[in-house]
Amino acid sequence: MTAPGLLIAAPRSGSGKTTITLGLQRALVRRGLTVRGLKCGPDYIDPAFHAAATGAPSANLDSFAMPDALLGQIAGSAAGGADIIIAEGSMGLFDAVPGPEGHTGASADIAALLGWPVVLVIDVSGQAQSAAAIALGCRVYDPRIRIAGVILNKVASERHRRLVTQGMERIGLPVLGSLPREASLILPERYLGLVQAGETADLHERLDALADAVAAAVDLDALVAAAGDTHLPGGAERAAPLPAPGRRIAIARDAAFSFVYPHVEAGWLAAGAELVPFSPLADEAPPADCDACWLPGGYPELHAGTLAAATGFMAGLRAFADSRPVHGECGGYMVLGKALTDADGVSHAMAGLLDVETSFARRKMNLGYRRAILQADGPLGPAGAGLTGHEFHYATIVAQGEDPPLAMVTDPHGSAPAPAGSQRGHVTGSFFHAIAVAP
Repeated sequence: MTAPGLLIAAPRSGSGKTTITLGLQRALVRRGLTVRGLKCGPDYIDPAFHAAATGAPSANLDSFAMPDALLGQIAGSAAGGADIIIAEGSMGLFDAVPGPEGHTGASADIAALLGWPVVLVIDVSGQAQSAAAIALGCRVYDPRIRIAGVILNKVASERHRRLVTQGMERIGLPVLGSLPREASLILPERYLGLVQAGETADLHERLDALADAVAAAVDLDALVAAAGDTHLPGGAERAAPLPAPGRRIAIARDAAFSFVYPHVEAGWLAAGAELVPFSPLADEAPPADCDACWLPGGYPELHAGTLAAATGFMAGLRAFADSRPVHGECGGYMVLGKALTDADGVSHAMAGLLDVETSFARRKMNLGYRRAILQADGPLGPAGAGLTGHEFHYATIVAQGEDPPLAMVTDPHGSAPAPAGSQRGHVTGSFFHAIAVAP
């Protein structure tokens, strides 16, 4: 059995699609359905909320960074064990970067590839019938996709709802539900997105409140009926997202290190690797019986003092790196460097396994897709291998040091190749988050 699916999307960011997606997922689970969530684009945080709402794993679908074979593999795995997939878009439905048709990073690419109808979440605050013009534009902009209906968000009154609905009736789009503005339904945020699921107080009470609001405001029967068959791309061999860096991988996992793509871990497990978690914040060293260590991204800048004082972790990490590969992505890269300056301007000594020094006091947003060519053999692959991935951080490099770069990177907008990351001995790191081997 292959479950049908829907893509919950919006004309722009900030429309409420995450809270409505979570409310729909939890409301349908409470009806007895097996629900799987998936997230379009390079987002670490939302899939963990999907997993909490549904009780089942979630993963990312990224049309820029992933080949069709990998997209089909991830979607097929979800659809094979569910009654329905409720996927969530990123940014606006058509927001994208330059790339071949179907591989631009737009949420619409995923809807088109997999055959999922789109339910459009529209923030109608400050407008009435004009919201229908926005919905009409979304319906006709891309002939590859189908808009199955709309959910109105931030409705001010019953009169407001009637006026917006009149506009939708004029263009023939069904209104599947309407939610009032309700501040208590907003999930807490920080600078990289939502506060992580594991850190959100009374998370399941919040999810139940979202489900209550959505179930009261949305026609769930009509929404389920609107789901479309999942069409998986055929004829492709199984795709490995990234090579496993070892057979037994020590992976840092706590509030400072949590940004790992689910499909990457799943790919390593499918390749026969074993993942062994440890907590640097609890002063745990990477287990000595592992043959590789992975420090994911996360929020080490919020825990810099604790990490600097974790002498058992630091000593164990240095000893591990004497003979075995250690890789750090984004936050993990910062911890492998010489020093990390926190938001208050206090510099904390880090592992010193790489020469880089970083700062969260001098903040600048770095955001976007990257294509990387590795400059030496390492845990991400051999020299010359290509990777696709993403970068999103506010920390800055205050001193790059003398280490050679890990990779040469470009972006989709035609940038010249530039050095990125660092490598020294068995240790590598970069602000670049790898998503898949480049086609």
